[in-house]
Amino acid sequence: MTDSKPNIVLILADNLGWGELGCYGGGALRGAPTPRIDALAAEGLRLTNFNVESDCVPTRSALMTGRHPIRTGALQSVPAGLPQGIIPWEVTLAQLLSEEGYATAIYGKWHLGDRPGRYPTDRGFDEWYGIPRTTNESMFTSSPGFDPDVVPMPYVMEARKGEAAKNVAVYDLAMRRRIDSDLTARTIDFMQRASRPFFAYVPITQLHYPTLPHPDFAGRTGAGDFADSMVEMDHRVGQIADAVDAAGLRDNTVFIFASDNGPEFRRPWRGTAGPWSGTYHTAMEGALRVPFMIRWPGRVPAGAVSNEIVHVADVFSTLAAIAGAAVPADRPIDGVDQTAFFCNPAGKSKREGFVYYIKQELRAAKWRDWKMHMVWEAEPNTGPTHLEAPRIFNVVSDPKEETDVANPFSWVRTPMRRLIHDFQESLKADAPIPPGAPDDFVPRPAKR
Repeated sequence: MTDSKPNIVLILADNLGWGELGCYGGGALRGAPTPRIDALAAEGLRLTNFNVESDCVPTRSALMTGRHPIRTGALQSVPAGLPQGIIPWEVTLAQLLSEEGYATAIYGKWHLGDRPGRYPTDRGFDEWYGIPRTTNESMFTSSPGFDPDVVPMPYVMEARKGEAAKNVAVYDLAMRRRIDSDLTARTIDFMQRASRPFFAYVPITQLHYPTLPHPDFAGRTGAGDFADSMVEMDHRVGQIADAVDAAGLRDNTVFIFASDNGPEFRRPWRGTAGPWSGTYHTAMEGALRVPFMIRWPGRVPAGAVSNEIVHVADVFSTLAAIAGAAVPADRPIDGVDQTAFFCNPAGKSKREGFVYYIKQELRAAKWRDWKMHMVWEAEPNTGPTHLEAPRIFNVVSDPKEETDVANPFSWVRTPMRRLIHDFQESLKADAPIPPGAPDDFVPRPAKR
């Protein structure tokens, strides 16, 4: 093991549910063995209680800023041409690592700003190739009546720091099939070129709808496009892992694989959350819990599994600490440094719980083995029910959240309410950034 700053590879899958991978009970049972990702999990720590935000944009905001999206205003996916993303006042993980001497690159889906000033290369990344928004746009040009005069044409883009971002290819269904292959090749090239510690952020597009595999993987499983796409995703992760090993970088590389949210709810692309109920866009465990694994030889023990609570905002604080960077001190940071826990997963996480918003509405809180729902919507678009008396579930004994135990276990409301109260008090002290805020928006300064 070297004493130099470790390289960081962070692969973020899109709409990958908890129950899809072999190491989480899926794999061959889903018609798609995932041996490369399963092997990666076995070489490090696999979390069974890693939690994210409600969908693509808020999770990516929390990952990049260490802050719950209710603070950053990055609350939901917004159509092209409308204000979106995180404002320049936010400090991203890429900015922190760049200041510590890291070469930084993103290959894949950004979804945190689609105009100059908010592209990845404006926010701490040296290089970017990918899409500014999301993959369902790949269906636009094949849709009857699509009019590029009223809806911006979807493009794959490319940029380098200090240069204007440019469109390089229409993001149509043919490109949708090829893009993860391109992202993988560019990631490998970046790692091979790097002459200093690097941060390779690889937010791939699988398994987001339309879930279509690369032509080389079409028909591979005999179980349809979804399974073929899972096999492709597994292969791409393996290619990147092999490139790290081939370059002799394994022992000094933090390698993370995770997902941005729970499974897709739309058919025919609907995925599975395994034993948990729900999909993304809900407050069910199937939305909150997603796969997460970290390999760091000599630091994170191999073959470890933990059900301790970790949140995606913690990745920001943890990677900053690993790189020797200090997180911003002039704003609330919700992420906590989990380095000690990752290196000793037989111990305790530094987090006991968190609040869970969907857009601007507090939906639930999670604390230890308990979940309290203030709003009930088990399936997206079924109409949220605002509860007079919150429902409480023990997610260990009742993983599908079927038996409300609010009465026999009413004591649980106290720590839950305290968690909520403290968070909401922090919102009063540091006002949230409004969704769609302009670049020159000045947040209210923190109360000292």
